[in-house]
Amino acid sequence: MHPLITTAYAAFNSRDIDTALTTMRPDVRWPKAFEGDFVTGHDAIREYWTRQWGEINPHVTPVAITELPNGRLEVTVHQIVKSLDGTELFNGNVKHIYTLRDGLIQAMELE
Repeated sequence: MHPLITTAYAAFNSRDIDTALTTMRPDVRWPKAFEGDFVTGHDAIREYWTRQWGEINPHVTPVAITELPNGRLEVTVHQIVKSLDGTELFNGNVKHIYTLRDGLIQAMELE
């Protein structure tokens, strides 16, 4: 696994926003999968995740990483999303596409 990606997912799953943000550029572009659209920057991601975790409980585990011909990383993840009362809302694989710049995450997209 790619160390940057491993660190980012481990931090997300443990709700350690500060560590997760160290894997990202300050001007990172991030999808608001839970709401649609995108946010840009550390403060916007912190706000989005904090709001998201107040409404749902997602856990995302990378299972495969492929470097695409354009240099981006395609990460297949197993995602389990539960309501705060524990009801399973989603359980399956999705793909996250990362653009890296200067060794940090510049952007993430959902496929």
